[in-house]
Amino acid sequence: MFENLISFLIVCPMAAAAACMMLKNDTIRSVITSFTGAGLIAGSLLLVWLGPGEASPALLSSPAFTTFIQAADFMILGVILFFGIKFKNRIITLLSLSQAGLLAYFEFVMIGAGHGASAGFYADNLSLIMICLICIAGSLIIVFAMPYMARHEAHLRLTRSRQPRFFAILFLFIGAMNALVTVNDLMLFYFCFEITTLCSFLLISHDATREANKNAVTALRINSLGGLALLTGIILLYAGLHTLDIQEVIKSAKGVGPLMIPLGLLCVAGFTKAAQMPFQKWLLGAMVAPTPTSVLLHSSTMVKAGVFLVIRFAPAFENTPLSLGVAICGAFTFLSAAALAIGQSNGKKVLAYSTISNLGLIMACAGIN
Repeated sequence: MFENLISFLIVCPMAAAAACMMLKNDTIRSVITSFTGAGLIAGSLLLVWLGPGEASPALLSSPAFTTFIQAADFMILGVILFFGIKFKNRIITLLSLSQAGLLAYFEFVMIGAGHGASAGFYADNLSLIMICLICIAGSLIIVFAMPYMARHEAHLRLTRSRQPRFFAILFLFIGAMNALVTVNDLMLFYFCFEITTLCSFLLISHDATREANKNAVTALRINSLGGLALLTGIILLYAGLHTLDIQEVIKSAKGVGPLMIPLGLLCVAGFTKAAQMPFQKWLLGAMVAPTPTSVLLHSSTMVKAGVFLVIRFAPAFENTPLSLGVAICGAFTFLSAAALAIGQSNGKKVLAYSTISNLGLIMACAGIN
């Protein structure tokens, strides 16, 4: 049942995303949203009742699934490259090409098609807390977004509704986040990490205004830097340990000096996603997005992917200079962002800075073990 519940929490919102994209009727979309939200809330609570566990579904280890993930990885990077070229941003273009080159070398030269062997689900108490946050808060926010987006589009006087695309991306994001906090394979984690980056870009740029596009490009640039750091860290960890099993990496890397470099790169990826200083600019700009986007992605869930990454691997660098560095950076972000929040009068900027500050506090706690 554990395996089936996690599969449901991943597949259900993705199926809802496809339905929202194909079915344009507002009433049908409202029904899909309500039933999917109720299902996700019930499923997350039932999973918590079952408690921590792990499973290794045959599908995740199959060559066909591995090939699908490889193709999807390159497709996501191709989409990011497209937007880099479209908005004439050389940094995004370079970062996406760098990731594609590294990924091709890693997948086809270093490991071939065999890395699926370690794939599986692993949900401890940390994962269960994250699933509750994603499913309960996420579902309530999406239900709230139904009437909100109708008023939002009326205010913008749009002749053609963008709601099908908007809700499809929100549900895709929830499915990717549920997968991100439960998978036990580094490459699957990277895949989900990149989906959240792309979803964030698409939702920030939803209104298609000049300001929205500018801030979306900033978010994509900074999060693509995090993606490159994450992929580089994964490659170096695999070179040293010859495994992509996250739990095995945590156990084997603990106290190993040379592996603090790839673990540090993973922390950099976490810092970019969690908008820690000096990467906070993208989160401030993201508040130009419609309020449901600001709340779901940039206050409650997506930014938690960054702190989840750092907390997950914190046991591997416990009582090392890296943990001290994480603690110092987190504490600095906590204090400075809190001070900046006090001086704001705009509600969304207060929300943004207070979010960054609280994320810094979580990072500091992870750093001090």
